Amino acid sequence: MLLTWFLLVAVMLTAYVVLDGFDLGVGALHLLLAKTDAERRTLIRTIGPVWDGNEVWLLAGGGTLYFAFPLLYASGFSGFYLPLMIVLWLLILRGIGIELRMHLNTPVWRGFFDGCFSLSSLLLAVFFGAALGNVIRGVPLNAEGYFFLPLWTNWRVGSNPGVLDWYTVIAGILALAALCLHGASYIVLKTEGDLQLRARRMASLLWPAVAGLTFVSLWASLTIRPELLGNYKGNIVLFVIPLAVAASLAGNLIFRRSGKDRQAFLASCSYLIFMMLGAAAAVYPNLLVSTTTSDLNITVYNAASGRHALTIGLIWWSLGMALAIGYFVFLYRMFRGKVAAHSGNGHY
Repeated sequence: MLLTWFLLVAVMLTAYVVLDGFDLGVGALHLLLAKTDAERRTLIRTIGPVWDGNEVWLLAGGGTLYFAFPLLYASGFSGFYLPLMIVLWLLILRGIGIELRMHLNTPVWRGFFDGCFSLSSLLLAVFFGAALGNVIRGVPLNAEGYFFLPLWTNWRVGSNPGVLDWYTVIAGILALAALCLHGASYIVLKTEGDLQLRARRMASLLWPAVAGLTFVSLWASLTIRPELLGNYKGNIVLFVIPLAVAASLAGNLIFRRSGKDRQAFLASCSYLIFMMLGAAAAVYPNLLVSTTTSDLNITVYNAASGRHALTIGLIWWSLGMALAIGYFVFLYRMFRGKVAAHSGNGHY
């Protein structure tokens, strides 16, 4: 039962990374790729019908985490209070940038909202990557299961780190590069003409950076926490995951060069899925690692709700997910195909 809920939380967060990931990538590339107002509007319209729905997975993941592992939820919010407030404001600014740019028909305000959308998307990608880096690196938990982290200290990995250090910065930069590649692959799939060509060139530039940073992040993770290989050594089948990561990267490159845009985007989705799966497989059964002593680690065993609650909750979770998946299938089928800029003053 505990493994089931651990996997469910991992699935929810992975769904958010994959689905809202291309939204963030499109936003981060918004000002780089779009040269005119019509092209910027086209980029907004590629994600306009789905971006807010994609963020549901973040809320659902947080709700699932709160229900299944309340100690982790309480501990995480106590220690990551400052970065969580920053993320909240970035999400607000991103929504404002998307929704309000069409309501004020002046170049100054449109430029301002475009800047809000692009900058908040870029910073969100970095902060989400750094957050995952903090989970993998560990935090200074105390005996009550709480901790405090300043935004940074001396940039070193140790018993009293900050939210940002050399390792979490690598994780943040990798997340930004990977989500930008994901977003560029999505733009190539959804647009035509010069905008598509620029997105294709951007994906070609980003791919070597993502590949290199992937190997650097793997080296860095095993350098600071060699025990991450424990589950892999105990179950050799798990080594399929890093092979799948490499195959997904190769697939994105090969499909993009051969003009198979849908397959290239799906390969980007696969890369993100297996990266998240690899991290989950490495840290299990830990949910949050203590940098002071392993006796204080928050695990699936000491953080979970009662067995009866988890059993009943699984029934309601299944019903809710069936509705959510049905909605997303309907939504993405309705808005499939290429996107072109409107000449009128529609919502997007």
